[in-house]
Amino acid sequence: MSSTAPWVLGLSASHNGAACLLKGQKIFVAVQEERLTRVKRQWIYGATRSLAAEYCLNFAGIRADDLSAVALSVTGSAADPEHDLKRNPLLSGNRKKIRTFVVPHHYAHALSAYATSGFAESAILVIDGVGSPAADMFEAERKAFTHKSEYGSEIISLYFGSGTLLTPLEKHVVDYGAWLTKRETGMPWFASLGGMYSAVAEQIFGNAMEAGKVMGLAPFGSPSISIDKFFEIQKGNFLFSELLPAQFAHNQRWPECEPEYANLAASVQAALEEALRYLIERLRKLQSSENFCYAGGVALNSVANEWIIRRSGFKRVHITPAAEDSGAAIGAAYYALWQIAAENVRYKMKHDACGRPYSRASVAAAVRATTGVRSVPSADPIGDAVDLLCQGKIIGWFDGRSEIGPRALGQRSILCDPRRACNKEVLNRKVKKRESFRPFAPAILLEEVENWFELDDAPRESPYMLRVCRFKPEKQDLVPAVVHIDGTGRLQTVTISANGNFYHLIKRFHDKTGVPIILNTSFNVAGYPIVETPADAIACLCSTELDCCIFEDQIVFKHTDW
Repeated sequence: MSSTAPWVLGLSASHNGAACLLKGQKIFVAVQEERLTRVKRQWIYGATRSLAAEYCLNFAGIRADDLSAVALSVTGSAADPEHDLKRNPLLSGNRKKIRTFVVPHHYAHALSAYATSGFAESAILVIDGVGSPAADMFEAERKAFTHKSEYGSEIISLYFGSGTLLTPLEKHVVDYGAWLTKRETGMPWFASLGGMYSAVAEQIFGNAMEAGKVMGLAPFGSPSISIDKFFEIQKGNFLFSELLPAQFAHNQRWPECEPEYANLAASVQAALEEALRYLIERLRKLQSSENFCYAGGVALNSVANEWIIRRSGFKRVHITPAAEDSGAAIGAAYYALWQIAAENVRYKMKHDACGRPYSRASVAAAVRATTGVRSVPSADPIGDAVDLLCQGKIIGWFDGRSEIGPRALGQRSILCDPRRACNKEVLNRKVKKRESFRPFAPAILLEEVENWFELDDAPRESPYMLRVCRFKPEKQDLVPAVVHIDGTGRLQTVTISANGNFYHLIKRFHDKTGVPIILNTSFNVAGYPIVETPADAIACLCSTELDCCIFEDQIVFKHTDW
């Protein structure tokens, strides 16, 4: 990394606020605001202080004066005073004029995937609830609208990327940003694919942000609701129906209406996959690349992603791990970089551990500050972790730099033995404190994937836990804690080059048990962000039935486990 390479800061002003600092073409550090405030889905505003931005500058050891550019991506209107970068205290009083950019939301999403794909050119798809209004889009984007709309807000975007340029191919919009309209009673009206899924989440769980729960519930039901109750496609436009909200005109929540809601979840999943089939076919007609990049909150739907990987016809697929709005900070940063240094070196992200590491001293300080815990040194922490897992213990695993995005991939993880069926119930009820139907992910050695999953001709790699594959029938009973009701698992493939200590942990577990899989879930409880600091991890240990936390060469126990 050249010492003369520019420092560029990207900010995502949204419900998943984040900051990303580039040093030249590579991500130097990135973090979500929620990890620092400890408030789930913490917003960032362009005009106000951001802990995430300060975190990035502090880790790099630079000041705002050292930045070459700052870019902001906004969910909603960038013209609102709360997003005026000129008022941001980070930029006030600087001795030099730092270039600033405002990047349309879907454009930033698209770049977050494309700029980290390693592709020289690619088809790109962005789908979420809603993004920027027409007034904030580039002129070329407004010209790509599927229907005339002076006040439309983007909900689906198709692009072609080549070099440092994105060309808008087609953009679907909803008038006046009305992607989700809540009612006093019953399911919200929806007008986007992200809104469709959010409306179902609101109806079932009382929270439009819980789309992941809907995906987990879907295999328990049947797609009994016809797709035309969700949408129709006419003259290239999605027309979202009012029939489904009219059908659910009550406020009963899960677990009430259990069979009906399981079928509703299965039906919205089927409707989403049908929409994706249309959009993929459309994208292939509009350009000729065999590469595919995908971003936006809907790209976290790992069941639909598996169809894309296996059946879309694209030869190479890159789905960014920070597909939701935290990733827009990455895309915004790359937009600014490519404006001041128009070169795409085809950087390929190999792991999403983009946060900062923490020292032994910070672990020791967190232990001293917490009543009722003690730290025990370990000469072989990986070996000790394997022994604890085999004893049925549930451990917090805190290693190196934190992940960006919603998945824990072996840096801030809760781990347990997948061979014990009871671990799923214990984790859901006593540790994660969430619904009993929700599945857990198998983290598996890449070289063992074909022995455990039915891949056929599909790629083996799933480094970001964004695919769902079916276990081989003869393997399912060996790891019941990570097999979902339909025989699938949202797998993470682990390699020594990308995952380091986490790879060695699973390898040692494999050597001891014959099973190359560990149950991996995010280090948090329901309603709270993934832990960022040692203090966060120890607080989670003390508030749950976790058995211990492992920090490099230290194991922290509660007093009840002495």
